[in-house]
Amino acid sequence: MADAGSTADAGTKRKSATPGDECRSPKIVKSMESYKRVLVTGGCGFIGNHLCRRLVAEGHDVICLDNYFTSQRSNVADLIGKPNFEMVRHDVTEPFHAEVDVIYNMACPASPVHYQYNPIKTAKTSFMGALNMLGLAKRVRARILQASTSEVYGDPAVSPQTEEYWGNVNCRGVRSCYDEGKRVAETLFFDYHRQNGVDVRVARIFNTYGPGMHPYDGRVVSNFIMQALGGEDITIYGDGSQTRSFCYVDDLLEGLMRLMNQDDTIGPINLGNPGEFTIKELAETIVRLVGTTGSKVVHLDLPADDPKQRKPDITKAQRYLGGWTPNVQLEEGLRKTIAYFASLDLTRYKKPTRHTAHKNTEAEKTA
Repeated sequence: MADAGSTADAGTKRKSATPGDECRSPKIVKSMESYKRVLVTGGCGFIGNHLCRRLVAEGHDVICLDNYFTSQRSNVADLIGKPNFEMVRHDVTEPFHAEVDVIYNMACPASPVHYQYNPIKTAKTSFMGALNMLGLAKRVRARILQASTSEVYGDPAVSPQTEEYWGNVNCRGVRSCYDEGKRVAETLFFDYHRQNGVDVRVARIFNTYGPGMHPYDGRVVSNFIMQALGGEDITIYGDGSQTRSFCYVDDLLEGLMRLMNQDDTIGPINLGNPGEFTIKELAETIVRLVGTTGSKVVHLDLPADDPKQRKPDITKAQRYLGGWTPNVQLEEGLRKTIAYFASLDLTRYKKPTRHTAHKNTEAEKTA
């Protein structure tokens, strides 16, 4: 990776990548330089703990920052005690100080069950967390990546979604704490880049799944697998015709690290699997792979703000990230994920508290 700007070169002016189509022809650096000090916020979360594990394996000095709001320390238990890994309990809504070269800002509840449990906290994490991490990156001249989301597109009027699409987002709905929180975080990143020259990268992450997911996080893959393994009915919201694109976590990690390690674009860059499946197809596939005979599909009301389509256009990712494309097919990834869930000791996980994740905005307004 090009120099991420440690404190040792604070006086050196660094040439930064430019956004969008103004980027130069791609030049990928396969991995970071031999040693980097890396901060991963939300490092105990689903994607964060996979990222920490890979960075530690590559020999980097990793600080994992997490407040355990939607995760737990045991997610990185295998890393604790390693000489190049440090676990810090901290909330990103408060300032944090460390000498680092690279920051992956992954911190934020990402499933409807979790981010709607405390929507104000979710919005604060997105905005204040981004503000604090950008302030840190500015001070120590670190390169910083924002884990944004496909939810910035809202309920899209176009498909597939390109990075140029501005989205169709309800700014006052039950999902807005997350959708708008991530949108304003992107705004902060680009303003810090323009005004202060902070070296930023922005990834828009589409639906990601795989081992390490919380069994009660309320996402569609974990919901269906847990219901099928328990012989319960499979609950589909709406008629199941809404679509999603599912990216296996290993493929996503490769995309994130390639984005961080190149100098030709700051983003935003869509990272997801362009394979599009209906929710009904996903449910039927999981039931077949689990082999359950006691599960039937039950249809419930579709929340008003639930996106009807999710399909990333990954043309820019392929162009700037060395031809990056997801390699793990859905059935292969689901088999690995099902085996992971089947192996869990569920007494170690809390079931979700009361939330409004599957209510629609109009119902909430009249409640």
